[in-house]
Amino acid sequence: MTVLVTGGTGFVAGWTIAALLEQGYEVRTTTRGRRPAVPGKYEVVKADLMSDEGWAEAMKGVRYVLHVASPMTGGDDLVGPARDGTLRVLRFAVEAGVERVVMTSSCAAATPPQNATGSFDEATWTDPSRVRIDEYRRSKLLAEQAAWEFMRGKETSLVTVLPGAVFGPIQTRDNMGSVRVIERVMGGMPGVPRIGLNIVDVRDVADLHLRAMTAPDAAGERFIAVSEFMWMADVARALDVPSREMPNFVVRAASVVAKDMRPLVPMLGRNYTYSHDKASSMLGWAPRPARDTVLECAASLR
Repeated sequence: MTVLVTGGTGFVAGWTIAALLEQGYEVRTTTRGRRPAVPGKYEVVKADLMSDEGWAEAMKGVRYVLHVASPMTGGDDLVGPARDGTLRVLRFAVEAGVERVVMTSSCAAATPPQNATGSFDEATWTDPSRVRIDEYRRSKLLAEQAAWEFMRGKETSLVTVLPGAVFGPIQTRDNMGSVRVIERVMGGMPGVPRIGLNIVDVRDVADLHLRAMTAPDAAGERFIAVSEFMWMADVARALDVPSREMPNFVVRAASVVAKDMRPLVPMLGRNYTYSHDKASSMLGWAPRPARDTVLECAASLR
């Protein structure tokens, strides 16, 4: 059977392709032109989330779609590409009679209210009126909401996977996704922000996609993909680099002129966690310890 993975050059998609190949699936992936760095035999189809061209061909003979592609950068508007691209993939999947689509969402779509503490699960939905979120997080929320609305009543089933901070070994430096956080810490910083990360290994995210793809009971469900919580200072200590925490007011002041620091401001002091009990109990998912993920990520970067 053929599985389609969207956005094959991405960090999560690359490991998802590798996991599918290892399990003996026939794999097809979409890119905007460049071939993924993943070794092995699989088909590449050119298709862009913002255009209909190529998607009908990409869906031919496909039983499952793993919709991993989503813009992380590219200007001030990420909502349009993320939401419209998701609806485009779903429309062509439904028209082609695909059995199931597993969509990569994000814990950004399950952010609890400001200053929340404790553990949260898949029942949580981000409320933009109560949580300050950047454009990327807003795009993940609105794309997932649009997906569930579109798929209501369709024969094709939908599952969403919501990863936290995705780290782990890289396959290529061309697209490292959130691993740049680890690279920045390794490079030395005057101080690390007081930010808590709900970490998950990229290989475990790929594994959860495959489990959600075939499990009958997974249809219509959301699954949190998180291993453990670590403060950035603890990440720095694990990497044996200076771990002095930067005062919150310094981060806020720096964000006025440093655009890449602005998404950090709403995260300052965040210390809530997520539960992966649902993925573990329903799908048998068992993520790696967060510290192991951080160390293996750093080793691959070196």
